Amino acid sequence: MNESLSSAIQTFQEEFGLSSSEFRGQYSLTLSGDKLLPVCQGLRDRFGFEILAGQTAVDYWPQQDPRFHVVYQLRSLQHNSRLSLRALVPGMQPSLPSLTSVYPNADWHEREVWDMFGIHFEGHPDLRRILMPADWEGHPLRKDYPLGYEEVQFSFNKEEIAARKPKPAV
Repeated sequence: MNESLSSAIQTFQEEFGLSSSEFRGQYSLTLSGDKLLPVCQGLRDRFGFEILAGQTAVDYWPQQDPRFHVVYQLRSLQHNSRLSLRALVPGMQPSLPSLTSVYPNADWHEREVWDMFGIHFEGHPDLRRILMPADWEGHPLRKDYPLGYEEVQFSFNKEEIAARKPKPAV
């Protein structure tokens, strides 16, 4: 770990009481949603993490508190460093503050996370679907989202499946 990254992690652990972890040389800070905006502003302004390289979410259903982790990948070109942030989000009315004021490219990332997971980003300038059709109901990457699939046909269930398949109109 370089000196700048070490200093950033230590500073935010002390200032905000964040927990940190390391796996194979990749460092991560875990925080609650209310600390997200000031931590990101501090990382950008004080430690040079000027790029939001990626953002996604993880659903830990059936766990409810926290149900989601929103993962932010930050990059510092100046110090050649990477840092992950994991924001904890509850399952009931999931929301986080928008990072579009700190990282303008968060606009598209947040729209994708909202579309796929249903996590609302407060203060987002244009939170609407980006991947699914506008009239789509639900959020397909949630673990409790119903699966749509076609049953595999074998010789023993051929008639049963054929009877349930819709017939094309002639």
